[in-house]
Amino acid sequence: MNSSQIATQGLNRRDFLRLSGLSALGVAAGSAIGFPAISTALGKPASGVVEPDVEINLEAELSQTPILSGLETQVWRYRAELVKGPAGTVQPIPNTYLGPAFVFRPGQNVRINFTNRLAEETIVHWHGLHVPQAADGHPRLVIGPNETYVYEFQVLDRPGMYWYHPHPHGRTGPQAYRGLAGLILITDGAEAGLGLPTGERDLPLVLQDRTFDGQNQLLYYTHMRGFLGDRILVNGQPNANLVVKPAVYRLRILNGSNSRIYKLAWPDATPLTVIGTDGGLLDAPIQRNYVTLAPAERVDLLVDFSQWPTGSTQTLRSLAFSGGGFGGGGGNPTLPNGADFAVMAFKISDDATATPAPTATVVPTVAPTATPTTSPLSTAAYLPMIFSQGNGANSGPPSVSGQADFRADQVEAVQADRTFSLYMQFGQWTINGRTFQMEAVAPDEIVELGSQEVWEFANQQPGGMGGMMGGMAHPMHIHDLQFRIISRQAPTDPTQRSNWETVKDGYVDGGWKDTVLLMPGERVQVQMEFKDFTGLFLYHCHNLEHEDMGMMRNYRIVEPGS
Repeated sequence: MNSSQIATQGLNRRDFLRLSGLSALGVAAGSAIGFPAISTALGKPASGVVEPDVEINLEAELSQTPILSGLETQVWRYRAELVKGPAGTVQPIPNTYLGPAFVFRPGQNVRINFTNRLAEETIVHWHGLHVPQAADGHPRLVIGPNETYVYEFQVLDRPGMYWYHPHPHGRTGPQAYRGLAGLILITDGAEAGLGLPTGERDLPLVLQDRTFDGQNQLLYYTHMRGFLGDRILVNGQPNANLVVKPAVYRLRILNGSNSRIYKLAWPDATPLTVIGTDGGLLDAPIQRNYVTLAPAERVDLLVDFSQWPTGSTQTLRSLAFSGGGFGGGGGNPTLPNGADFAVMAFKISDDATATPAPTATVVPTVAPTATPTTSPLSTAAYLPMIFSQGNGANSGPPSVSGQADFRADQVEAVQADRTFSLYMQFGQWTINGRTFQMEAVAPDEIVELGSQEVWEFANQQPGGMGGMMGGMAHPMHIHDLQFRIISRQAPTDPTQRSNWETVKDGYVDGGWKDTVLLMPGERVQVQMEFKDFTGLFLYHCHNLEHEDMGMMRNYRIVEPGS
């Protein structure tokens, strides 16, 4: 059976779009799960329980699903039911191993009762969300089989696309690889009033790479480079293609791969219009000839498919780049990190209702009672502004609040409050020569509540050594907050500088971020504020194999003067 036949067997266009405006699907789909009474309640704030606006039962379980032609694939997946909250809060995605999308609004009080149905310990991290330490999914809080953890937090983040995934120490890579991941979409009335594409033209897309054996089962290995698969999946489906209208679409893209970096572009070099990143919408749109997207990063694109001929097919690709792994390879001889490959095809048609589309997706909706918040944009005339914007080149350094097309590599570094060097030592990935310790915090990893700091990450071997010992990219993620990237320093080693040149123009450094890519030899400074919560949080490389191998540390937020 060929790939087109496989695609037709999967998700048809009705399935692709039917998640728009759901009122009861979240409850109906979850009601068959059969959640038990909660036996253990961990993670409740000491100040007491706030009555939730949203309550969700969430399970991690073993399952199987059709991915390739023939035998179904055994996967691990999240399932959920909505106990309380607006209809459409829980939106299952059909025909995929991905967990349901959670649609939240700023200010909601959320309770999630997470039950582990796996045969090993796990815990869930709400990637990008600003939550108390008890709700952050630290690996010290893992629960065993058939145990339940109760998360309680208020939605304090800006509208945007976030995600959730497991976070047990040493097992995050294999658990996420086997399917444990889902989207979080925060939206409000203000964003809904900006004139952005909605409904069937608002498409969250999760990019992942996987390898299958001859029985259609997932193959996984741990490698110092990180795991790289030889098939690209979009929302859990291979050979992804979609029939689209000659109109403007919003593509919200998550790099959900364990370690693969994507260099996203159109083959005809049509610029990509970027309107958002990890922490939501930018102040104004920008354009890039390509976008470099590291594991865990998100990018929000507007694509006007009317600029191409009706009847044509446009393929989003990941372009070739160098410096993705030791020796320029990347751990997979079939599809190395830095290879050129197709990601997803879009066929442009006036009749975009007749052709099947195999890519599962979810369409976020806003309940009528959504409360408007301050918009990050200066005008509601959003689309005309975007398409008259030009390339948005930045003529000077950014302000503290950030500019839309901030080019961090054009800005001089400042004096950092602390510096973290990323390198290999004695065969282990380390941060300042340290590896992960479950509750240990070094003196230079303690910060005060209410303080603002600049952290510098240096992807360099001490003493200026380059080559293999400094030859891996590291996407650094900081828990509990969003930050601003304020400067980048290019590699000084000629080979590393040449590699960096192949990806640097795809960086989107404006706006709010929670993950930042450092190519070998690169230095990056980020500015952040530690607010609202004290406690123990993580910072680590989001190459999941690097994280599992110990390239992760705690930092502690303490009361001033303590």
